[in-house]
Amino acid sequence: MADKPMIGMVILLNAIAAGVLYQRFHDHPQVQLLESRVLEVYHKLLPPKTPDRCGALKWPSYVLISDRVVFPDGVRPGAVFVEGSKIVAVSENVTVDNPHVMNFKNAVISPGVIDVHIHLNEPGRVDWEGITNGTRAAATGGVTTVIDMPLNSDPVTTDRTQLEAKKKLARAKAFTNVGFWAGLVPGNAANHTRLEELVAGGALGFKSFMCNSGINDFPNVEAADIAAALPFLKRRGVPFFVHAEAVTKVESDPSADPARYTTYMATRPPKFEQDAIRLLVQLLDADTSPAAPGFSVHIAHLADADSLEIIRGAQSRGHPLTVETCAHYLTFSSEHIPDKQTQYKCAPPIRDATNKQMLISALASGAINLVSSDHSPAPASLKEVESGNFLRAWGGISGVQYLLPATWTALREAGVDLLGLARLLSEAPARLAGCSSRKGRVAPGYDADIVVWEPEERANTSSALNMHTHKLSPYTDVVLYGKVLVTVVGGELTSLFGMVNKKPCGQVVLGRDA
Repeated sequence: MADKPMIGMVILLNAIAAGVLYQRFHDHPQVQLLESRVLEVYHKLLPPKTPDRCGALKWPSYVLISDRVVFPDGVRPGAVFVEGSKIVAVSENVTVDNPHVMNFKNAVISPGVIDVHIHLNEPGRVDWEGITNGTRAAATGGVTTVIDMPLNSDPVTTDRTQLEAKKKLARAKAFTNVGFWAGLVPGNAANHTRLEELVAGGALGFKSFMCNSGINDFPNVEAADIAAALPFLKRRGVPFFVHAEAVTKVESDPSADPARYTTYMATRPPKFEQDAIRLLVQLLDADTSPAAPGFSVHIAHLADADSLEIIRGAQSRGHPLTVETCAHYLTFSSEHIPDKQTQYKCAPPIRDATNKQMLISALASGAINLVSSDHSPAPASLKEVESGNFLRAWGGISGVQYLLPATWTALREAGVDLLGLARLLSEAPARLAGCSSRKGRVAPGYDADIVVWEPEERANTSSALNMHTHKLSPYTDVVLYGKVLVTVVGGELTSLFGMVNKKPCGQVVLGRDA
């Protein structure tokens, strides 16, 4: 009789894993509590079969089954076999002889989302956002790998010492895989030895600002700095990730109300993006040194759709330009931003509805390569929550948790299907980060970074379930589709029904594919 409770727990856990409970009751808080208790009791009763397992499942191998698996060449019923941290096999035969099977029925199994643009701000500014909360939120939203920016941590990541400090913190705290962009600033742009040290330490590429970054120890580069760095970047085959705004003085109305979004938007016109991109193209025209595979000038967070004409012209001449936009540019438009709601402030600014539709069309056509979150939250005092002053507020959107549902909601009506979404959120980001031989696909030999989600169901965007350090987000209570059920990071069950594993299981993404 002593074995009956244990057997009952195993049966109930298997029922949950198979999707029986969540199909009927997954929005009920008591069921969510039950799921948590079952997992906790289950692991107390049963000794782990693989003691070195980190996540909620202790099985050495298991199989995920669904009627909709996003394979690299299409969506169809299939089974994904996971052993350790890897996908060891995939099959279109869903009749599987394995004691550890999770059948998600009609829920979608996709490659985990890769967010190439996120600010975790650690060390130094963990009160803005840190590795723990930032990656917990990412995992909750189906993001399995994040690539951290060299700012707004303090100190910034512009030398090998600071990169090593970030790697050490990530190994101890990350719930997702974490890679790093290094900073390219006037102080190191011409020092190719110092840049090489950063690449040797595992930096996946370099980030620069062409305007004031807002952080004093991360100054913006000028044309001469970029020209000095380009030969190294091209020879080394690493991306040059650029905040492309050439900010100049604009005539402003001194009587304009700073609590209105249009007042802020007028200070960052589309011309700033266009001028910066033209300058980058001119520098590429002037530099005739050969470029190794992997090099591109990557335009960060493109907000101005008209800039795509400049980019297409450069690409037609053979220049390797890649482009990202962000989920908030696809979700919001300037006409609908209320007064004083500084959670919407970012740079470049969110532009009008016509521009938004042009960005969506560009993603659908392939003119834009990928979508990121540019997750960059800050404390309420820096966001000027009380005053609602857009001109003084910190510019940054809190949104890594909503990258998948926000992008899907915006693009599905433009004809982007599940395979197209995986290419924008997983495959293309993996290529940019130099890890496409091991991440970004549901295929044998790839890392078992997987998200299971329901595209037709609403995501929970309530403040109560917002896992970011600061809950102020433009996505709060917005209707988004794409409910994340399970996130697997390196074979470890990290998030289940919105509950995140207690122990961080993420790995540091070191270096680019050979």
